[in-house]
Amino acid sequence: MVLGFALANPAQNALVAALLLFAFIGTGTSFLAFAIAAKQQAIERPHFPNKAFYYLEGLTEGTETVAALVMFCLFPAYFPTLATLFAIACLITTATRLWGGYWTLRRHNGH
Repeated sequence: MVLGFALANPAQNALVAALLLFAFIGTGTSFLAFAIAAKQQAIERPHFPNKAFYYLEGLTEGTETVAALVMFCLFPAYFPTLATLFAIACLITTATRLWGGYWTLRRHNGH
């Protein structure tokens, strides 16, 4: 969908769409990278015992992402602003996951 906005109006949307896609990649890779490290270290999942892997929370989860995508469709003229705001929220999520993951691994290893 984000790529569609970039292609529909490249002059207005391409740069912010690239920023948002970059931010999406950050949230996904920080989530999965920590899940891999947590599994290798056999770290328990105290807050999410029913998840298949360690679930590191973030500001932007599935519900927030769907809400943002709906907002893009409802207010396409505001895509640059909405996408920038959501990209910032995703970058905050990536940063907090990196920070939280670092400290979780550090605590687990006894440092």
